[in-house]
Amino acid sequence: MDSFRAYRIDSVDGAIVAGFKTLNVADLTAGNVVVRVTHSTINYKDALAATGAGRILRKYPLNGGIDLAGEVLSSEDDAFQPGAAVLVNGCGLSETFDGGYSEYARVDSNSLVAIPDGMSAIEAMQIGTAGYTAALAIHRMEQNDQTPDSGPIVVTGATGGVGSVAIDMLASRGYEVVALTGKASEEAYLRKIGASRILLREETDLGKRPMEKAQWGGAIDNLGGDYLTWLTRTVNYGGNIASIGLASSAALNTTVLPFILRAVCLLGINSVDTPPDLRRAVWERIGSDLKPQHLNTIGSKTISFDELPDAFQAYIDGTVTGRVVVQIAS
Repeated sequence: MDSFRAYRIDSVDGAIVAGFKTLNVADLTAGNVVVRVTHSTINYKDALAATGAGRILRKYPLNGGIDLAGEVLSSEDDAFQPGAAVLVNGCGLSETFDGGYSEYARVDSNSLVAIPDGMSAIEAMQIGTAGYTAALAIHRMEQNDQTPDSGPIVVTGATGGVGSVAIDMLASRGYEVVALTGKASEEAYLRKIGASRILLREETDLGKRPMEKAQWGGAIDNLGGDYLTWLTRTVNYGGNIASIGLASSAALNTTVLPFILRAVCLLGINSVDTPPDLRRAVWERIGSDLKPQHLNTIGSKTISFDELPDAFQAYIDGTVTGRVVVQIAS
């Protein structure tokens, strides 16, 4: 195999330095399957890693990108034959292993998932880690008896990747979805992908009492901090709150009262370390009953590999709506 391009992140004298490098497969972190990468995507975590705004990598240097989709080039695992369409999301990519911003990747077969039948590589990356995380949240909530009859589901950080896909998936499952956002200009977008009501952050009274009026059947939270605290105070009896992110704050200042008196359940959602069987089961659902209905709205933008370095700052600034796919193969 000839040399290839990768977008590599390094630490030099304590500063993050990122850019395109020429590599060979032997330069990549260990794995038993080599994948020709056709597409990746951008997540907030990728932007933190590439800009140095957050310390995501646990070793240096590594190729960026926590998502990849492509086809198997060579494999030491009979479960994944050359030519198979596969994806990887999370599983230590761009943390401890080289990630998807590379024309070739070498990965452990335990992290590989077959792209669901009828789904293209670009669709798999329109979903990516963000969509997988949304699906995992819904899967966990429903395992814990969440149903549309339980009441409306609030999705915070609604215009982001996780929020957007969660709204689409929930609406397609028959849930009433309430979108909480700081972007009043995106109301039409949120309604198009399935939100029935819009709450603006600046107009939302978060309250101060240990428990406020119960309003929601459950929630998917990308923000943390005061918003997650508010959700614990306002979810109905037996409702589930899937805690996914900390875009607002990592703090949680609440009491045990909602968990005792209303039997509220707080579910932590870890998309990186999901066991392989559960990961594959969730992707099977993404290919069937959780398949998003508005992917071309949520993931309407595709950029070239060359455009990648200029795309990260918008994520740091919080101005991105939906999903962006990166076309790695020309």
